[in-house]
Amino acid sequence: MDGAAEARCWTGADARPARLRILRAVAFGLTAMLGAHCVRGEEKPSQPSPSAHGPLSGPASDAAAARGGGRASLEQRRQAAGNLVGHGGPVKALAADANRRWVATGSFDYSLMIWDVSGQSPRLVRRHTVFEGAVNAVCFVPGGELVVAGGDDGHLWLLRRDAGVPIARLDGHKAKINALAVSVDGRFAATAGWDRTARIWDLSARAAGAVLEGHGGPVNAVAFSHDGEIVYSGGTDGLVRAWRRADGMQLRIVHKHGWGINVLARLTADGRDLLLVGTADGSGLVVDPVAGRVVTALPSHARPVLALAVMERPGLVATGGGDGTVNVTRIGDWTPIEAYRNNFGPVWALAFVDNGKALYYGGLDDFASRWQISPRAPFAHSAGEFPRRFQVGEGLPVGQRQFARKCSVCHTLGPHDGNRAGPTLHRVFGRRAGTLPGYPYSEALKRSGIVWDEASIGALFEQGPDIVTPGSKMPLQRITDATVRHALIQFLKSATADNASKRAGEGTGAAASQSKGENSE
Repeated sequence: MDGAAEARCWTGADARPARLRILRAVAFGLTAMLGAHCVRGEEKPSQPSPSAHGPLSGPASDAAAARGGGRASLEQRRQAAGNLVGHGGPVKALAADANRRWVATGSFDYSLMIWDVSGQSPRLVRRHTVFEGAVNAVCFVPGGELVVAGGDDGHLWLLRRDAGVPIARLDGHKAKINALAVSVDGRFAATAGWDRTARIWDLSARAAGAVLEGHGGPVNAVAFSHDGEIVYSGGTDGLVRAWRRADGMQLRIVHKHGWGINVLARLTADGRDLLLVGTADGSGLVVDPVAGRVVTALPSHARPVLALAVMERPGLVATGGGDGTVNVTRIGDWTPIEAYRNNFGPVWALAFVDNGKALYYGGLDDFASRWQISPRAPFAHSAGEFPRRFQVGEGLPVGQRQFARKCSVCHTLGPHDGNRAGPTLHRVFGRRAGTLPGYPYSEALKRSGIVWDEASIGALFEQGPDIVTPGSKMPLQRITDATVRHALIQFLKSATADNASKRAGEGTGAAASQSKGENSE
């Protein structure tokens, strides 16, 4: 049994450091979800050093050509061999079952998709749409028939791989779930939440277990020991902690790091457990959780490590970073094997397939990309559009630019564009909040009684959704400058009307930064 790979799901994590959070976040250009390098089209990821085993795929001339060339069409994106195309927003979570036949993808579009990747082309098996927020983490329960997932709605969902009705929804977290792990025997799940807790769940009893309290900030990562008796957690306080699974007692601090812990994974090598630790300063570490010492350092990233994947046989680990780089390292002697550069944004999620010959990675694109590791595939340009709709410079009118950076990851404007993570804004002015058919609104928004007009939309961005629409799924964001706020409202009023000649802002690459919910409806 491929214990670590079977028992752990890989997801991107918050990039905030533990100490001097604001100062260091500015230094690295971080935000909670989308780094500034992801939002501002004129900023480009730093170029990491070549691997000891050869240059990164994607030479500078190719990267420049990709940036300078036109957009790849939707048809070209669909034709890219092996890609998992179907989401309506960036892919935040990936997991593969132990046999590497099934892959699950979670997205900002509030959906989880299950794929059969055993044939020549991936086949969509099921799209789960029960979620009330972005899906941040997913994991197969050993056996491959069941899936657990969590995200911005704070619920732990237990689902059948190929059935649409959820088996259970388990509640307890008071904020979003950022990571998941499942024990090797499949009996227990652990979740990491931004309510500063990690939690244990009995999957067979469909019941809550111990609450792990003690972190000084949001918890980003969890992992089980191989025997399932210990749970490891990591958070923005820069600490990796060990807890007794049965009663939630903290056993020890395993590792102290000066920056936040973003991701964790457990692997078993030479009969002992080791922890992979990915941090906000770009470090990838292999830690002995019993001795509390760093065994070795993995190839570093120029920006935070946001994703991990493990395949114990044949013995590979992969790290993905905010710099767009994926590093593959051999377990045992920890030799770097390959490095891949995604030129157009961070890597939030990773999963090995095909006996370690390939892996999927997720990021800003609304699909998961397949990278062939062995035999090495030739470099190809990113299959997505560049710049993306939310990667804009200063040349656009103020209102259009604000829509690009604040809204368009989640919202469309035209009558035929449909929903992303949030509902379409077409004809939003004069509509009662929470009434557009086909979108899963929060109960709080449906009960709000708000009718969207210049005054209510202005209040939403002046005061914030925590004041205007408390209890809704809207992310916290404000526009304090009244002139900028007015420009956005006037742009929305024009672009969402029936007579709008074009989906203004989307055809020119305009879009959003960090929204993940019901920003304006």
